[in-house]
Amino acid sequence: MGIHVLVISDYRKYHSSRPEAQIFIGLAKLGFHIHVMTGSDSAYNSEFTAAGIELLEGHPRRKFSKPDILRIRKTIIEKKIDILHLFNSRAIINGIQAAKGLPVKVVLYRGYDGHVHWFDPLAYLKYLHPRVDRIQCNSLNVERQLQRQLLFGKQKTVTITKGHDVTWYDDVRPARIRQELQIPENAFLVHTNAKHGRKMKGLRYLLRAMELLPPDLPVHLLIVGRNSDLRRNRKAVQGMTNKDRIHFLDFRTDNLEVLSACNALVSSSIFGESMTKSVIEAMALRIPPVISDIPGNKGLVLPDICGIVFPSRDSNALREAILRLYYNPEKCREFGEKARSRIEDHFNHRQTVLNIAALYRELLGTSGVSPEQ
Repeated sequence: MGIHVLVISDYRKYHSSRPEAQIFIGLAKLGFHIHVMTGSDSAYNSEFTAAGIELLEGHPRRKFSKPDILRIRKTIIEKKIDILHLFNSRAIINGIQAAKGLPVKVVLYRGYDGHVHWFDPLAYLKYLHPRVDRIQCNSLNVERQLQRQLLFGKQKTVTITKGHDVTWYDDVRPARIRQELQIPENAFLVHTNAKHGRKMKGLRYLLRAMELLPPDLPVHLLIVGRNSDLRRNRKAVQGMTNKDRIHFLDFRTDNLEVLSACNALVSSSIFGESMTKSVIEAMALRIPPVISDIPGNKGLVLPDICGIVFPSRDSNALREAILRLYYNPEKCREFGEKARSRIEDHFNHRQTVLNIAALYRELLGTSGVSPEQ
């Protein structure tokens, strides 16, 4: 018989989906029977099939979709699903409704710090719903935030980070971004991710830090992310003396290659992050990270060992961090090597797979039993 798991998630984007998709490929190799409900345009469909995972088309199109609820419920019953693992709002809301009255265990994923409150009625449709058996949190801080909102069932939360395999990045080659943007070869490139120009990314503090740098210093900032050049960001840059060294790149399919060509990565977020994926990617690529000290990333970068941690919202401290790396190329290389080792030793994909397997077995009361039994 074995343990049957139904996963509902969106796997359209290859690189952004990889840490999650590889969990279930790894579980399939361990003997779990994995069924994935996703879109027909999923970037992982061929890899899922090769791993023996059953593909079920039809990721929910909207929240509270009766046809989707009925379809998920039918799948749970026909496939004799033991674990229902849900990863986004549409999957969570429809999946919980589909599981009502059935013996399936319901596991949710939470990768964002905040926006779940016990006094919010909508929270009881998802993370605070009594039908939920476990909530997989991507960082300890996410778990602590949820713990404060759970009036009952505080044992539901568990921290299991989406680990990475550093070998995933071995074939990434630096993009010719200097030539593309006509940046001098001796320039120091700083990469940051500011998707949709979200305030949580703290871009204003990074731009201020750039403005505080000595005017003759060849430090260039690459701001990557869809719609990162919002009006307020463009306006802020226009008034800077070194505006020619600020580059908005919008969305890039070769973002990893662009990151690989840089000298450092900065995450200036002021809230909301949870084990920021771009920071992990930089560390795996041996790019030294400079991150703010927000709780979600706490423990990811060891200060002055594999990167620099600066006080959130402190542009002066961020300026000093950039200068420190600029004037110490050897320290940059040292931080980069130790950053990669940090991911390999403490945030690796192999351990994530084993932790998820242990979670499933615990929920089903089969600890230590092979999933095939």
